[in-house]
Parts: sequence; C-alpha cells; structure tokens
Amino acid sequence: MQPCHNCQTVIDEYLLDKQLEPLRELTVDEFNVCADCVTIVADACVRCGGAVYVPRSESVTPDYCPACRSDLIDHTGHDPGWTRSHVST
Repeated sequence: MQPCHNCQTVIDEYLLDKQLEPLRELTVDEFNVCADCVTIVADACVRCGGAVYVPRSESVTPDYCPACRSDLIDHTGHDPGWTRSHVST
C-alpha cells in the first residue's frame, strides 16, 4: 500500500476502487491520491459524458475524463490537457 501524495495517509484500494467505478478503464494503480482526496464528478466529460475525477486541491472540474484525454492524445498526437482552452473573442 502506498501513501496518498496529498495527505500522506495510506491509500485504501477498496474504497478508491469503489469511488472510481464511473471512470472507464482506470484502476487504483493509476492514482496517487486516496479516496478522501479525490472527488468523482459524474457526467462531466464533454466528449463522452462520462465521469471525471478532481483532486480536492483543484478548484476547476476537468472537461475530459482520463480515457477521452488518452484517446485524443492517441488520435491527434497532442495532449489537450484536462480542460479545453477557451477561445478569446
């Protein structure tokens, strides 16, 4: 078991797995934070309508879920980041 990078408590893999269920293809091995330090926001991905995860230290909810972000990187070769850049008018 590894410590959370945010609060340093030991990550409870069972709790984190349960919390990550709405996210496609992710496991606790891909996170460095515990279930208490992350918030899952259902239906927030602008591409697939799936869930996104937000570390509690962040104030902005991402536009892309991890799977869609990964798909975009694979298809375009460009990392869009977690949030879309806003076009200035």
